[in-house]
Parts: sequence; C-alpha cells; structure tokens
Amino acid sequence: MSRPIALRLYALATGALAPLIPGLLRARARRGKEEAARLSERLGRASLPRPTGPLVWLHAVSVGESLSLLALIERFTAERPDRSILVTTATRAAAEVLAARLPPGVLHQYAPVDTPGAAARFLNHWRPGLAVFVESELWPNLILRAKARGVRLALVSAGLSAKSFAGWRRVPAAARTLLRAFDLVLARDDGAARRLRALGARVDGLADLKFGATALPVDDYDMAAFRGALDGRPVILAASTHEGEDALVMDGFATLAPGPLLVIVPRHPARGGGIAALAMARGLRAGRRSQGDGPVNLDVCVADTLGELGLWYALARVAVIGGSLVPRVGGHNPLEAARLGCPFVVGPHVEKWPMYEDLLAAQATRRIAPDDLGAMFAGAMRDDAELAAMAVRASQFVVEGDVAARDAMTRVLALAPR
Repeated sequence: MSRPIALRLYALATGALAPLIPGLLRARARRGKEEAARLSERLGRASLPRPTGPLVWLHAVSVGESLSLLALIERFTAERPDRSILVTTATRAAAEVLAARLPPGVLHQYAPVDTPGAAARFLNHWRPGLAVFVESELWPNLILRAKARGVRLALVSAGLSAKSFAGWRRVPAAARTLLRAFDLVLARDDGAARRLRALGARVDGLADLKFGATALPVDDYDMAAFRGALDGRPVILAASTHEGEDALVMDGFATLAPGPLLVIVPRHPARGGGIAALAMARGLRAGRRSQGDGPVNLDVCVADTLGELGLWYALARVAVIGGSLVPRVGGHNPLEAARLGCPFVVGPHVEKWPMYEDLLAAQATRRIAPDDLGAMFAGAMRDDAELAAMAVRASQFVVEGDVAARDAMTRVLALAPR
C-alpha cells in the first residue's frame, strides 16, 4: 500500500533519529522517567520469551488508560484462555501499578519507541494476532507495520482533543490512512466520534473502557488499621493532585484543623516530600505514607505511594479529584470514586473528561471553584446527607455506562485470532 508523503517522511525522520534514542532514554532514566534496567524494551528488544500459540497485544500509555484494560483482560482470560496476553505501557507509574494487578500469566513490556527498527524488532518477536490501542495513541510505524503483517487492529475508547484534531487536520491523508488501518474503532464520546469521522475514520460505535472496569482494590487490613487509628475522625481526600493544587486544598482545609484528616494523594508520588514541607510551612502537622507515618497526631497525610487510591476513596467523607483545580491538566477519572461510593467534587478544569458534563447534569458531582473549597469542606463536616445522595447518583451513572463497555469488550474479543 502506498503511504502518503507525510507518513513516508515520518518514517524517514524517525529512522534518522534512531541512533539518538538510546542516549535520550538513558537521560530520562537518570531523571527517574524510565526504568533503567528495562530500557532495551523501549528499543523493541523483548526481555521475555514469547509464549507459543496466538497472542493478543493490548497497549495503553499511562495509569488511567492501563487500568481501563483490566476488565478486558479479565474477559480474555476467562473466555479466551488459550490466547496469551501482552500488555505494553509507556510510563513507569503504569508499569508499577499493573505489576500488582495483572492476573498471573499476563505479560508486561514497555512499549517500543516508534522508530522503524524498534517497531520491527517488537513485532518480529511478539507476532500478535490482535492489537488493541486504548484512547488516542496513533503511532504510525507500529500501526502500519502491524497492519502490513496482517495483525487485526482495534482502537477503543478513542479520544481526540481539539489540539490533536487540529494537528491531524494538517495532514489529512496521513490521518485517514492511519485510522482506516483499524478493523474496529470505538469512540469515547460523541465529540470524539465527530472528530474521528472528520479525519476519515469509520467509527463503529461509542464505548469507554473506563466504564466496565473493576473497582480499585482496597486492602482490608489497611482499611481496618486506618479506621482504628482515625477513631472516628472524618477524612477529606485530595486525589491525584498536581503541582499548585495541594496549596489550594490546604488553604481550604486550614480552617478545619485540628479535626478532620486531609489525605493528599499526589499524581506523581515523587512530589511527596515537597507536599509535606508545604503543609508544615502552613503550620499543619504532616506525615508521609511512604515513610510509614500513620494518621495519629497528623493534620495532613501525604499518601505518596502507588496502588492505594482505592483505600483512600473508601475512607473519605468527600474527595476532590485533582487535575481540575489548575489549568492544563484537564481532570482525572471520576469513575474510580463513584465505584467505591465516595462523594466527589471537581474543579473548573476538566476538559479532557467530557463525562463530567453528564455527571453534573445528573447531579452526581459538583463543580467547585478553588476559593470555595473551605466552605465545601466545612459543609461536609456538618451534614453529609447531600453528599451521600450525590454518591448514589454517581454509582447509577457508572452502572449505565458499564453496559456499553461490556458490549465493546465483546466486539474486541470477536477480533481475537482463532
């Protein structure tokens, strides 16, 4: 198949840059952004043997997208047990979270960088029969080389931001060629479907794999231990926060202390020390979960660990979902809180999560300006009846979305190699 000039130039450019990639990866590893012992995987060199028989390859980028694959993985292992499953991710955080949650026998590798050589090495070794890409990861070398080898391709929970859409509009033939390579395209929402169709995709329906996922795990022992240590103190949670948001939450919380416990779960645990210092500078007693600090005698607990967000949602009287109080991040997943019955509010910046508009319309959450956090926290301490009703509506919202997600999984399973 003849490729548009933009895709040919892309292949030439990425091939020419390939000799620089190992040095760039080593520099990222020194900054903690790559796992030094597994850099070869990023170059398409597998660190695990390929199992015999048919293999399904599932690809996601970061933590949220990776977790959305767990329900699909469960369906594959239950209904297609004779097929091996390989999951690739692009970030260390996603790999660390999945390490604790992937079923036995499911393989994980870091995704190869999208150079012609790395893509060829990856595909030569793993030889997948089906590749499932989650959200909007469009890597031309990997996608087109897989298609040329007869791999069936699915793009699921496909989203496309206005910025990405504008970029692909500048190379319409390239966008159309890439999107038409997929055997199944399921858009995340109506807006994404419209943008994908405008670029030439055949959109086969709507589905978001973040629906259909299982609830975040909650360790019963840790839950009981924390409840005992709290001795009835209510918990306010700031989940998946980014730089600039912690101070806003602390300022809203400060008028309540001492009393409730503020738990801050940073999106990037490496920020834990800085957040604790920020709290102490405000006169708040702070400790860090990664250092073994418990809630006793603390105003602020910085939960700078991975894989425990479910515990904090289960404990919290109310949660503020981060990524929404400052610009540029665009919000984070509200369904994780809803599945665990935790009432949650969100800031004004949730443009990457259109489902928030539906949640707001269903009165399943509230949008809060940063300056109003203190009043909201105080109200939650006095009377949480409305918050409880809001949580029930959020749970109902999740149940309805799960139906479409389960149908999407069935359609993906139907593409799996026989």
